[in-house]
Amino acid sequence: MLDKLNPATEDAPELMAERWIAALDAALASRSVDALSALFAPESHWRNIFGISWHFATFSGRQRVVAELLARAAAANAREFRLDDRALIPRRAVMAGCEVIEAVFTFDTSNGPGIGAVRLLSGADGNSAAWTFSTMPDFDRICDISAKHAMEESHARDFAAPDWLEQRQASRAYADREPDVLVVGGGHAGIAAAVECKRIGLDALIVDRERRIGDNWRLRYRGLKLHNKTPVNLFRYLPFPLSFPDYIPKDKIANWLESYVDIMELDFWTETSFEGARYDDETQRWTVTLRRADGPRTLRPKHIVLATSVSGTPNIPVIPGIERFAGRVLHSSAFAAGREWAGRSVVVFGTGTSAHDICQELHAAGANVTMVQRSPTMVVNVEPAQLYDKTYLGEGPPIEGRDILNSGVPLPVMKIAHKIITDEVKRLDAPLLSRLERAGFRLEFGEDGTGWPLKFRSRGGGYYFNVGCSELIADGKIRLIQAADIAGFTADGLALNDGTLLAAELFVLATGYKGPGHLVGKLFGEDVAARVGRVWGFDDATQELRNMWTRTPQPGLWFTGGAFSQARIYSRFIALQISAIEAGGLSKHLT
Repeated sequence: MLDKLNPATEDAPELMAERWIAALDAALASRSVDALSALFAPESHWRNIFGISWHFATFSGRQRVVAELLARAAAANAREFRLDDRALIPRRAVMAGCEVIEAVFTFDTSNGPGIGAVRLLSGADGNSAAWTFSTMPDFDRICDISAKHAMEESHARDFAAPDWLEQRQASRAYADREPDVLVVGGGHAGIAAAVECKRIGLDALIVDRERRIGDNWRLRYRGLKLHNKTPVNLFRYLPFPLSFPDYIPKDKIANWLESYVDIMELDFWTETSFEGARYDDETQRWTVTLRRADGPRTLRPKHIVLATSVSGTPNIPVIPGIERFAGRVLHSSAFAAGREWAGRSVVVFGTGTSAHDICQELHAAGANVTMVQRSPTMVVNVEPAQLYDKTYLGEGPPIEGRDILNSGVPLPVMKIAHKIITDEVKRLDAPLLSRLERAGFRLEFGEDGTGWPLKFRSRGGGYYFNVGCSELIADGKIRLIQAADIAGFTADGLALNDGTLLAAELFVLATGYKGPGHLVGKLFGEDVAARVGRVWGFDDATQELRNMWTRTPQPGLWFTGGAFSQARIYSRFIALQISAIEAGGLSKHLT
């Protein structure tokens, strides 16, 4: 088993964690390099998510960790580190193949209260040393302490004043005010950012081009479901009902987004296109051009959060010769259902999750389906795929504690853990993988065998969670060819290298999506795009995703996206930084 503990290990996690956190507090108070060094393992890591200084980075190696921690803790007046037994009773666990003691702690800084997690390794001398250490602001405590808007007294009545519905309509209209924050994109990431902005007292407006909230999910292909289990995808403040299925269908999650916006009273404009924006350094506001159903509208927010998704804009590659094809060509984002293609021939280009799901739906509808593989792809059965999210599954602390633990895993440790999990997944899936390879399917398992989550964080795709399509390919019920097998395109389909013609009436380009960075030049100008640089993918210096959830080189421009869990965890830090900027406690400019 991946998480098997040594039963002979001394069972005193609370005492060991208590001693360590007390020693940490004393070492930081005395600013002792030697005392602090004794508390960290040689290959230790500190992930600072704005917790001690307004900096998002992972520091690796004991010498670097100690130097950075001493300097930043002194500057932020970090103090009073203590265990938080309410979030998590210290416990023994296995992380990346190592037995550790996990604990959650709280602390105070000049920027407000903080919270974090530590994973301790037990030494032969009975002392403990931190392997991973993470710090972040305690957003909930900060909001409780500095709430800007007191709740209305429910018994208060003013029959001459606007009622609740009229107030909501006026709030959404923005007839006499400007939003502090304009969130562009109304999917789960944009909604998560707006709800945290509202919680901390910021005026946030979401704009989205779709007709209805949730249409970014509702209008996708018929068979789509979320591919990780429901506990991973919870929303802050409003958990899913217990009746929700393990894997949520796309229409159900679309309806949930719509309900969530209504219940959380978020201001949201549908059928609104973001045409572009320019920033005024003197006023420190954006001038934003929007196009709505009733005409153009100009807004002047202080901040823009681009939440157009890691997989929001279709990537339609230039394919030489495809213009010769006389049939229909669709990107997978425009594919709705397979029923109209019953008894007809369809070619799907791509081998990611969307490509497989669409092939499976077409096959179920009675179409003759061929999949074209362009590059090697990771395949994992959907149940073993959940091993990567094991922090959220099974018995354990509430979701808030799990998020602290999950966000406290630095990239180098994550790579070790995911390689171990990927090896286990390959063992569990070995019969299927062998059959796929015999069918000619080219497999790969991520950089250094680290699996699908890091593929998502680096390139946004390149994997498939198998829910039955792989068996259809292995059985020959869905034909598989390689892109290298194609000699060219004809009006009727594909000319293959062996001289045969593969007839088709539809090409589906399941060729993925462009990352969030591609829109920057188009919407804000090439100067801004050059200033911001790359978005998404890991930065070697910080070991974090580039320009995500943090101040960027363009003042007032922020990025969010990723999985449901990423949006849930990190959106609060956008809200917190913006609040600090507006309060004068943080510069809008990177220094």
